[in-house]
Amino acid sequence: MAENERNILEDIRDQEYKYGFTSDIETELLGKGLSEEVVREISARKGEPEWMTERRVAAYRHWLTLEPPTWAHLHIPEIDFQDIIYYAAPKAKK
Repeated sequence: MAENERNILEDIRDQEYKYGFTSDIETELLGKGLSEEVVREISARKGEPEWMTERRVAAYRHWLTLEPPTWAHLHIPEIDFQDIIYYAAPKAKK
């Protein structure tokens, strides 16, 4: 990412939210990053059957073998998939 783009994004991120909508809900998050363990944990939290978990794990393993597409001739920054949170859910009410 170019320095100018980074500065613009930081400026937007750091300014106070001005549109009035808020959602004061406590959230349960998994840490950043994607791995087979994360795929299995998400599936477990969703209460999915074992066959669904195994399909998701197989898809994840296949995804690891893929290269980013080049046919679009786009000049976009590389995605850091380990810097993304893949699971967020509202915390259960007590």
